Amino acid sequence: MNTDPPLLAPEIGIEGVMIRVSTRRGGISAAPWDSLNLGDHVGDQPAHVAENRRRLQRALSVPAISWLRQVHGTRVIKAVDGTRHEADAQWTEQRGRALAILTADCLPVVLIAEDARCVGIAHAGWRGLAGGVIEALISQMPVAQDSLVAWLGPSIGRHVYEVGPEVRARFDHLNESELDSAFLPSDAREGHWLADLPELARGALCRAGVTRIMGEQNCSYTQVDQYFSHRRDGYPTGRMATLVWRT
Repeated sequence: MNTDPPLLAPEIGIEGVMIRVSTRRGGISAAPWDSLNLGDHVGDQPAHVAENRRRLQRALSVPAISWLRQVHGTRVIKAVDGTRHEADAQWTEQRGRALAILTADCLPVVLIAEDARCVGIAHAGWRGLAGGVIEALISQMPVAQDSLVAWLGPSIGRHVYEVGPEVRARFDHLNESELDSAFLPSDAREGHWLADLPELARGALCRAGVTRIMGEQNCSYTQVDQYFSHRRDGYPTGRMATLVWRT
């Protein structure tokens, strides 16, 4: 019996590059990590996570996957071997090395050179976006900004992502129009806001010179059968992976 997990395969139109997104289905973890939890830092049994990652790699048919220890920061590394770094973005020119980012509401941002010579990926929650993780990744990739193509993966939707005033204040470097586009006043609580992570990412990309932006705005919070969501389920819950690699 085939035990490979189902993976989402977006069309990006760049020959020589693949993107895949895992869902919560197709693994062996028990509730509340059921079932394809790929995060090894959320309390799940290590043997279950290892088997889930093995199934993922077999489904991808790639020689290697580069995992990070994500900390909601802005550090970027060049992935060249199996070393697991503490960072929130990575890039590579190697073929067959899949770059992975784990999420459960945060936004995965993929960057691809239009000639497919290198790929990168960033973990972009509000802290990373406020700190400039996208800009940091762009600055390290060895191609011109206007030759990069971005793809935005599934994340928590604006309509359910309420944040406090301290979060909006971290983006006070944006102009008023940009703030109004990314933060809507919450009807539920005065002084709170509905934050739009993809809109914040698009703004960062455009300001950095990346204007070709693709993606499917699937909401991790509302699609219960498809995605893990930390905001919806609390701790503990599992993690999905978004992966990009050169073929």
